[in-house]
Amino acid sequence: MSEHTDPLYIALLSIHGLIRGSNLELGRDADTGGQTLYVLELAQALARHPQVARVDLITRRVVDNAVANDYAKPVETLADNLHIVRIDAGADEYIAKEQLWDYLDGFADNVVNFFHDSGAIPDILHSHYADAGYVASSLANQLGVPLIHTGHSLGRVKRRRLLASGLSTQEVEERYNMIRRIEAEEITLATAERVITSTTQEIEEQYELYDHYQPEQMRVLPPGTDLGQFTPPTGEELASPLFDEIVSHLKEPNKPIILALSRPDKRKNIVALIEAYGQSSRLQALANLVIVAGNRDDINDLDEGAQEVFHELLLAIDRYDIYSKVSMPKHHRREQVSLIYRITAASGGVFINPALTEPFGLTLIEAAASGLPIVATEDGGPQDIIGNCQNGFLIDPLQTNTISDALLKLLHDKNLWQQCVELGLKGVRDHYSWDAHAENYLSLVRPIAERSEVLVRKPIHRRKELYRDRAIISDLDQNLIGDEKSLRQLIEVLRQHRKSSKFAIATGRRFDSALRIMRQYNIPEPDILITSGGTEIYYAPKFSADIAWSKHIDYDWSPHKVKPILAELPGLKLQPRSEQSRFKISYYIDPDIAPDIEEINSLLHQNEQSLHLNFAFGQYLDVMPQRASKGLALRYIADRWQIPLERIFVAGGSGADEDMMRGNTLAAVVANRHHEELSQLVDIERIYFANQPFAEGILEALAYYDFFNECKDPKERALTHE
Repeated sequence: MSEHTDPLYIALLSIHGLIRGSNLELGRDADTGGQTLYVLELAQALARHPQVARVDLITRRVVDNAVANDYAKPVETLADNLHIVRIDAGADEYIAKEQLWDYLDGFADNVVNFFHDSGAIPDILHSHYADAGYVASSLANQLGVPLIHTGHSLGRVKRRRLLASGLSTQEVEERYNMIRRIEAEEITLATAERVITSTTQEIEEQYELYDHYQPEQMRVLPPGTDLGQFTPPTGEELASPLFDEIVSHLKEPNKPIILALSRPDKRKNIVALIEAYGQSSRLQALANLVIVAGNRDDINDLDEGAQEVFHELLLAIDRYDIYSKVSMPKHHRREQVSLIYRITAASGGVFINPALTEPFGLTLIEAAASGLPIVATEDGGPQDIIGNCQNGFLIDPLQTNTISDALLKLLHDKNLWQQCVELGLKGVRDHYSWDAHAENYLSLVRPIAERSEVLVRKPIHRRKELYRDRAIISDLDQNLIGDEKSLRQLIEVLRQHRKSSKFAIATGRRFDSALRIMRQYNIPEPDILITSGGTEIYYAPKFSADIAWSKHIDYDWSPHKVKPILAELPGLKLQPRSEQSRFKISYYIDPDIAPDIEEINSLLHQNEQSLHLNFAFGQYLDVMPQRASKGLALRYIADRWQIPLERIFVAGGSGADEDMMRGNTLAAVVANRHHEELSQLVDIERIYFANQPFAEGILEALAYYDFFNECKDPKERALTHE
């Protein structure tokens, strides 16, 4: 940090939610959560630093009998140089953030009055979330004060999650004022000197969606961790009642613990951990496995996704007969988490996060601060954490042998284990404590406050439409995969047009199998991933599952009735368990022996089963719910995202792709797939049979349709120009 005699005055703006100096009501509602804790701890850390003269945390004043009187106090003093300043905005009562937009201009005017009345103008404004960004942009332009921004979450990303939850486009706009939020985020990006994010992935996969995105503006600065709460073990943990509870039914309770702690979510990949453990007799001999996956009284009372995860966990435990070596506590309290880490550390154990995707990885930092070596997915935030701390190993979450190998290294070599513990404790202090965060923060903002470092803005072009108005959908095998050179060219084209065009993959593969292939060929995360033949839909980032789609296709789906009907048919054989999924029964089919598809369908109808049958590559048969297919999934997405079918390009080849390609979509069959089931569609308009194979054929077809410009069949373009 440069020598400077004048400590800084920093104003942090976090407008919504309920913020006070102690006893934060975390989880009271959607607006009073992680952001409020982050901003308060940031303010406290900055106020402790000798290079900071004053910190004001500016929020909205609330006078409401439904909340504590604390939130009505105009100024709350936390230290001589640290205050929470509450500013009036609109009505007195507590208001959700989505309803604050009409009051933000008044809030900004009142903040200016506060600065003038206090006789001091901040050196730095730092806004948190879109509403504060909107206010701070106005303040920065009025007062000439540089703006730093942290988004916490972004409107374009949240919109995906809301649509995945089952809300319509209209409902999302009406409830969440998403148009105003996204415009506020664009204004903030156009104004801020720096944008602080927690991970590199957040920059590349979220902020890049915005018109005012400029990589030079972005800086990765992960949040701090409370090292007073997460500490190494004292030696007394193994005598605690909680330890006895955790190991109560384990055959050898004094072994080291392998700890996994997460929600019961498929993306957390806990089943793969059990499989890695179950397949390794050495791992079982060295350690017990403890999985803390939320709280439950009865698995049947959980949501369907969590039920499915626990069902797979219990099946895996039973398959490997490791009941006496695995513990899955039914309940734990939030305040017990730090003790669970310390118990694991005291046992000589290891913490593991095997998630398929992990944007940040806060549990890894907490575990490291508690004296634990860590093993974590190679995706996202853990790369930064292990890179900084050097206290464990990255694994491929889709390869169980990499999980067991990493755990064995740490559990077998006590010197390595101890080295990772010490490096982790140091790494967390140096990189992830709040004091370290404050030091790094000030080295970032001081040159901006001194005007010695100014962002040189590049010209940008605002899109005509608020949201992306077209989409590219491709099968995975034999389309994207097959020619590495043309695949890289296609990926670059997709990246260049990311702001106008969604990219989707539709495959018959299961979710985990599709991820494995995508990573093998370095295919970037698509905006939409349709798996298991159209029965599952996931959205980036984090691969959020579309719950509404699952509920929709579950109608009249009875797989336990279907299997007995087809069990005795000649030429049909169930594929391995790895190819089966909740809404898909997969068979190998020998067409020379088996009845034809019409006969199979007739048999199912005779047994009152209306289903969708997919025959592909001459040897695979998938049986799915009547409402599920790739084509139906595509049309569902088009409706959800309000993208006309005429502006959706589809590249496929097998029979499973046919209903995606028929109708109003712009379709193409690449050259290497001309011989497959879709060859009979060669005379159908709006299906282009490319001369080139694989991804090169997709690029050829995109050019044929002039997809990124007029986005029409050439015949239609000719009629338009006549």
